Amino acid sequence: MTGLPARVVVVGASAAGVTVADALRHGGYQGELTLAGAERHLPYDRPPLSKEVLAGTREPAATALRDAGHYAGSGIELLLGTPAVALDRAERTVALADGRRLPYDALVIATGVTPRRLTGTDGLAGVHVLRTLDDALALRADLVVARRIIVVGAGFLGSEAAATCRGLGLDVTLVDPRPVPAEAALGAVVGGVLAAVHAENGVDLRLGTGVRRLEHDAGRVTGVTLTDGARVAADVVLVAIGCRPATDWLAGSGLPLGDGVEGDATCRVAPDVYAAGDVASWRHASHGRLRVEHRTNATEQAEHVAAAILGAPAPFRPVPYVWSDQYGVRLQAWGVTSGSHDVAVVEGSIEERRFVALYGRDGRVTGAVGRRLPKALRQARELVAAGAPWAEAIRAGPSHPAPPVAAP
Repeated sequence: MTGLPARVVVVGASAAGVTVADALRHGGYQGELTLAGAERHLPYDRPPLSKEVLAGTREPAATALRDAGHYAGSGIELLLGTPAVALDRAERTVALADGRRLPYDALVIATGVTPRRLTGTDGLAGVHVLRTLDDALALRADLVVARRIIVVGAGFLGSEAAATCRGLGLDVTLVDPRPVPAEAALGAVVGGVLAAVHAENGVDLRLGTGVRRLEHDAGRVTGVTLTDGARVAADVVLVAIGCRPATDWLAGSGLPLGDGVEGDATCRVAPDVYAAGDVASWRHASHGRLRVEHRTNATEQAEHVAAAILGAPAPFRPVPYVWSDQYGVRLQAWGVTSGSHDVAVVEGSIEERRFVALYGRDGRVTGAVGRRLPKALRQARELVAAGAPWAEAIRAGPSHPAPPVAAP
């Protein structure tokens, strides 16, 4: 293959980074290929962290995306435990924390996101975030001797962790300033279903309130005081209040850094620079600028970026997909559901918790969420992909208008 970059550097060794590297090799790329990651572990899958790894039913080695021999066998130089600290676009080099500089002819940024933390929690034992394998193992070790946990943040991650902890027999308190779990993403009606399921499984829901401060003694957390004045005791606190794009190392690079690394419709950020995965935002033809923190998007976007490097750039127009497993039931969503003006249940019943809900904006279907109706949800996906007219879509089945989704 001619006209391709001689050296490709991929910064970020999680799902997106690994997929870019593999897709390049599968596409016939024969140049130098380096994959650099900040963590010391072999690249691994993140979705099991809040479920099987936290529950102790899957060991760390079983989360690896590829075995150790795969990288050497594919001619991929794998650098672990080596976070990037700077990008020099003029010199076309990436500086690593260990002092090395990696020259590149094409660069892929796939550094993911960094969890947000509550102020005043640094160094306080018993307070955790959950983003990395080390985070999951540290939390799991604390849960072995804990009886009570407070989960701050009722989005997908917080809700999954709360469900896992209930399965372990812990007393769980779930705190969120919004009135229902995952309201920003799913709206009040579907979020209300999640709230009811949590309550039925014994979770103490503290919704519509936030954390005023963490209580502690001898350097270890003992509970929280909420903004409504209530005090809740705990042995462990998990902070799951969202993430921010991991772009600090790109300061001064001249790259467009807004909500993530901003690429064009093809995920190209600058000449010979691309972005993929949770850190990447791009211009979607149907939804405008998007940044998607979902596992499926990481893989699809990475494959798209690899194709662009191989000489076949094209607009990236996925139908975003996310799933969340809680209490043995999978909730699935297609498209864009946050910020929707219209929501309607078109199949099943909210009361029975078997449903498909459509989400719309500006007269078009933009998303769909389903629970325990996989066939109907697959059909709804086609409406999302086509951007079907809203009025026609909701006439296709029984419709129950729902309150609008809150803006994130």
